[in-house]
Amino acid sequence: MNFFKYILFLFPTLLLAQVNEVVNDSISTVEYLIIEGDSVPRTSIGLEEVKLLHRLKFDSREDRIRYLILRRKTVKVYPYAKLAAVRLDSMNKRLAGLKRKRDRKRYTKRVQKYIEGEFSEELKKMTRTEGQILVKLIHRQTGITAFDLVKELRSGWRAFWYNTTASMFDISLKREFDPEHVKEDYLIEDILQRNFQSGRLEPQESALEFDFYDLTDKWLNADSKEE
Repeated sequence: MNFFKYILFLFPTLLLAQVNEVVNDSISTVEYLIIEGDSVPRTSIGLEEVKLLHRLKFDSREDRIRYLILRRKTVKVYPYAKLAAVRLDSMNKRLAGLKRKRDRKRYTKRVQKYIEGEFSEELKKMTRTEGQILVKLIHRQTGITAFDLVKELRSGWRAFWYNTTASMFDISLKREFDPEHVKEDYLIEDILQRNFQSGRLEPQESALEFDFYDLTDKWLNADSKEE
């Protein structure tokens, strides 16, 4: 799957104790939270936003196994998609400062060689399904399909060729990440959110707009109607 190297070129736990009241220190302006009898300065509690994730429930052992396999593959390829977003952002900023076409071409070639040398061997080891997930996550992280990234930064013909090659492995570089209409994509997003929260994966905001909680309600309701 040599076409993958061109894709990359383009580019705490909740507070459980109940808070009863807030009091002001008569000596200073520091506010204190009274938490089960203990006073804690408000400024000392630096809680990050934590998503409340629903408890996973599977209808069968097969469904659980499929989810675990999808989780393993998603965790494996996400860093590459995240890197694609970082590389694309930095490259676009750099290209914006280059006025001459020759300088722009020389810079993109240099980035290409760096990416190929560092990551091409790892990308070649990806399975077909890992490649499918990678293409979806590139769209999630950049807001652009892998096909359009190649087309924009290489050429339309190369984009067509790489998409045709990928199709031989049942992978379309035009594939979009669509958690609203494709359940597997929602499950991928669920896996990402859980691994962001656990610290296993480094969070990176999606370039696409969607509400994870709305999606969760939708798919949970859809599953309950099927039962």
